[in-house]
Amino acid sequence: MTLAALRTDGKRALAAALAGLERDPESDASQALLDAAWREPRAHVVGVTGPPGVGKSSLCAALVSAWRRSGSTVGVIAVDPSSRTSGGALLGDRVRIAHDGSDPGSFVRSMAARDRLGGLADQTLAAMVLMRALFDRVLIETVGVGQSETDVAGVADTVVFCVQPGSGDSLQFMKAGIVEIPHLVVVTKADMGAAAERARADVAGALSLSTAGDAGDWPVRTLAASSRSGAGMDGLVAALEAHREHLANDGRLAVARHRQSQGWVGESLRDRFGRDGLARLGRMGLDLALAPGAQPFQRLRELGRALERP
Repeated sequence: MTLAALRTDGKRALAAALAGLERDPESDASQALLDAAWREPRAHVVGVTGPPGVGKSSLCAALVSAWRRSGSTVGVIAVDPSSRTSGGALLGDRVRIAHDGSDPGSFVRSMAARDRLGGLADQTLAAMVLMRALFDRVLIETVGVGQSETDVAGVADTVVFCVQPGSGDSLQFMKAGIVEIPHLVVVTKADMGAAAERARADVAGALSLSTAGDAGDWPVRTLAASSRSGAGMDGLVAALEAHREHLANDGRLAVARHRQSQGWVGESLRDRFGRDGLARLGRMGLDLALAPGAQPFQRLRELGRALERP
């Protein structure tokens, strides 16, 4: 399967390609597809995270609708809790995010988190890289596990953290150390009125001196939105576009994605070979550094082969 074929053959071909990536990510076909997709990034990647029940799925569905109305194509990765029995996704994409399955310009993929604690599935980055080459927007919704939802910063260009009015989420957000992760904080259920505004003001006050992410010069924005009434959704879409434009200036996006790639290589090697494996790389005179513009999948293969040698 090639990128060109995926662009012409539609959603069924993409679903098959993603299934192939999950089933055998190390195959020559999977690696060739990922290498090709890495060279042709197209989409702005948005990650949506936050505690369970905060309304992430509804907010994502509203974002998909807003982007489609503007003419942008959208790919969604919804990371689900795992079944204890099968290890597969416990909730399906039809349950998590309401969307028009017949719309050729939108696609939703459900992935199982399995035993990962950072809110993402093992193959989220690979799926994101492929979908990033095919759509105008890629949306990643994390599983929602609470205080360990930080992996999304390693795959998304823009991170949105959701807070629910009257739930204490804003305080938990500060205690959990997630304060350094998001670029936007969205109080969901803005139709609750005063309670939503209080939550927004609490978070805004706590973040008044904070900057987020690798860029460092982006002041974290707080806003309220309601997927039910639509209140604040135009403001959220505008804020996401503002951060996309911010990243496009002065090479910020390339720098952020390079750091993400380098971090992913290190994490993947640590998962596979452990900390001892990383230490052995150092003794072999190798490190995790990526040359500017280098592809992480190729680098991972090179370092993995070095560690597999007797």
